[in-house]
Amino acid sequence: MTRKTYAEHRDALLRRYPTGQTSGGVGIDDIIQLKMQNTFSTHLDIAQAMAGVMRADMAEYDLDSSKFTQSLGCWSGFHAQQMIKSVKRLRGTTKGAYVYLSGWMVAGLRNRWGHLPDQSMHEKTAVVDLIEEIYVSLRQADEVAINDLFKVLREARKAGDAAAEKAAIGAIDGFETHVVPIIADIDAGFGNENATYLLAKEMIKAGACCLQIENQVSDAKQCGHQDGKVTVPREDFIEKLRACRLAFEDLGVDEGLIVARTDSLGAGLTQKVPVSQHAGDLASDYIKWLKTEVITQDNPIQEGEIALYQGGEFVKPVRMPNGLFAFQDGTGRARVIEDCIASLTQGGADLLWIETDTPNVDEIAAMVAEVRAVVPNAKLTYNNSPSFNWTLNLRGQVRKEWIASGRIAEDAYPDGIKLMSADLDTSELGLETDRRLAAFQADISARAGVFHNLITLPTFHLTAKSMDELSRGYFGDDRMKAYVNSVQREEIRRGVSAVKHQHEVGSDLGDTFKEMVAGERALKAGGHANTMNQFAAA
Repeated sequence: MTRKTYAEHRDALLRRYPTGQTSGGVGIDDIIQLKMQNTFSTHLDIAQAMAGVMRADMAEYDLDSSKFTQSLGCWSGFHAQQMIKSVKRLRGTTKGAYVYLSGWMVAGLRNRWGHLPDQSMHEKTAVVDLIEEIYVSLRQADEVAINDLFKVLREARKAGDAAAEKAAIGAIDGFETHVVPIIADIDAGFGNENATYLLAKEMIKAGACCLQIENQVSDAKQCGHQDGKVTVPREDFIEKLRACRLAFEDLGVDEGLIVARTDSLGAGLTQKVPVSQHAGDLASDYIKWLKTEVITQDNPIQEGEIALYQGGEFVKPVRMPNGLFAFQDGTGRARVIEDCIASLTQGGADLLWIETDTPNVDEIAAMVAEVRAVVPNAKLTYNNSPSFNWTLNLRGQVRKEWIASGRIAEDAYPDGIKLMSADLDTSELGLETDRRLAAFQADISARAGVFHNLITLPTFHLTAKSMDELSRGYFGDDRMKAYVNSVQREEIRRGVSAVKHQHEVGSDLGDTFKEMVAGERALKAGGHANTMNQFAAA
């Protein structure tokens, strides 16, 4: 995205207002500041620009797998804003950092019907509203930061310091926006293909440059880490992918991205048996995995049952009491690979998402290798999910490997839930597990084609933990000590800008605007009596 420089804005305005101000007395520097604070005209502009950012990041990843990207799932604009501010403090740039918008968290926390499970029960407009809110918050972070830079510029001019003035203008021109790509969860599409298209358009207009959609039945949708998942035939899912693509094209977001998620690894049911036209088509490749019974004299076809002709004989698919059809046990992995190939080659998906039941790099890499045998450039988004017990899973993996290699005896460490013991934290097993946790994303990105690593629900769990931590102390014996030690003192020492909460929500921004229109008459909040002055050093 190319932005006009301070000098370009100033030159253009001086041509209109040679005196340096409008006929109404508005200074051109004030106009420049407002123009530069407004980093995007519309949220559709954000979708277009961020799609370009993601495409460039994907191209960079293709050249170097260490250049993977990351995000955390956020359930409010403030969470997203603070995450991106933290990334900028840490790295000096937002590059490689995105926001994930989780349908689970919209259902659980951001709808008008209460705390709901991840079953597409919430009003779908809540997803659009959250995208809008996140970008409003990220853009406000831009406004506050640029206002601070212009304040430095005004002070430099007031002091007659030409070098400081030049440096301030350089900082304004070099400012990096807090706006980053959002990968937005559209669940299973919230209805038929047309409903998916209409909702996708609203999400894109709200700023989403990337939509993630899953291959479950929309009206039977379950969280990817729960039982009872029901998938749709592949041609049905491809139609949903096309609906999302048409939404991007309709709105002129030509580089918009689609993440095709398959839940087949843990899904044992399908709602319907598709119609096959010939052997090897999408329908027959889906039907072949159904659990069936041979029709015999002892097991005849009954009134109301359906029959399939497979392998030279008639069979009947196993139908559950609720009318759903069951897949053969142990076929989830094969179905995942076929799903991925179909989504890429026939659905036009840009990225894959394989929902797994454990975080095992070897297993995921093996599946991706089979997909890449057909589509060499296949790339993934991977859910580093809080639904996994990471400590238990990785300690179990390390223990199993060490026993198999003869490094330890089978009784050297406990098995099962006892692996969670805090006593193991500083053991060889615990330390090796922590090393693998730190390396997990780099490992899976290098070995399994994972372009984007995300955690779906971190702010849900972080909010619960943080409120528990503060409440224990505040309502216990520590009272104010609990707040100061666990919150405020840490904010100050880490440089978290939110410690100056009035400034964080735009109080100084408001003062600046009052000065723009009222000059010395401006009634400002930031005077000597403002208690935020106590945090000036922070």
